[in-house]
Amino acid sequence: MNLQDEENVIKVFHHHPTTFFIKALNYAVVSFPFYFVGYLVATALNGWQAFLIYASITLIFGFLVFYDLLLFYLDHLIITNRRIIHVDWKSAFSRTEAEAELLDIQDITTKEMGIFSALKMFDYGMFTLETASTKTSIIFTDAPDPEGIKHFIYRLYQKPSRIESASNESSVHDTARQVTKEEASTTRRQ
Repeated sequence: MNLQDEENVIKVFHHHPTTFFIKALNYAVVSFPFYFVGYLVATALNGWQAFLIYASITLIFGFLVFYDLLLFYLDHLIITNRRIIHVDWKSAFSRTEAEAELLDIQDITTKEMGIFSALKMFDYGMFTLETASTKTSIIFTDAPDPEGIKHFIYRLYQKPSRIESASNESSVHDTARQVTKEEASTTRRQ
């Protein structure tokens, strides 16, 4: 990710930690049958061989947890003063990067985890950002406080379509001022 001229990182969002803890707990539950089989085999072996069996099972599941932790940490949503960048690591060797200019944002939708989202511990969900071009769509899963991210982006930049619609509904008096400005510019040229 390269920043443009005069572009500053304002905030970086990582996935909510609850989802990683749930995944690590799943790995622990899946490892129990392997430890049980290791225990049955270890009763027929000496102490050193039993230690090697337990150590190899722990090493395999420990590596899986570490790998998921690494991908969990590397995935992030970066908000700068000009654009939003999503870095998504699919694996240790594959990542995708999507970006959207703040001026091009059309729609931001969020999806949270129901009644539990009222608790800070379970306030995570899906953050989806759509741009004016149909090609760019940013989907950040397991986002911490997706509604908070949405409001942060809206506060960061007032949408131009809302400003233009307010000026279009103005009175005739505003149109008269625009004509006066045009007349003034043509008068200066002569």
